[in-house]
Amino acid sequence: MCDYSLHLTAPRPARVGEELITTVFANSTTRGLAAPGEANVAVCLLPGTEVAFEIDVEYTQPHLLPQVRISERVARFREVDRDRPDVHHDAFEFPSGLILLIHHLCPGQRLTVVQLPVSQRVGLEHAHALID
Repeated sequence: MCDYSLHLTAPRPARVGEELITTVFANSTTRGLAAPGEANVAVCLLPGTEVAFEIDVEYTQPHLLPQVRISERVARFREVDRDRPDVHHDAFEFPSGLILLIHHLCPGQRLTVVQLPVSQRVGLEHAHALID
């Protein structure tokens, strides 16, 4: 999904092995994921996508300072609070059980898409089989 509430930013799906960066999109206060060099394109993840961060993750807590750093570098994308249309839904779940909204991640962090969800991989494999 791509829950970035952006009207002037084109979305596209993430690819396995792709490096992404957490960012604040232009003309917006919304944070999300973009590929380096594609600042005006929101990269979207599907639930179940696994990522690996380059360094320990940093985030901000709503209305609190300073930034918080956690000793975790891998996460799985998921959606939260789908029944509430007025809040952000895109989040990462870490092995410790901590769930962080992408919107709370500090800008400038690099991560790599390690694995797409099984249903997405099966769809891609099926499409390649039809082409071959």
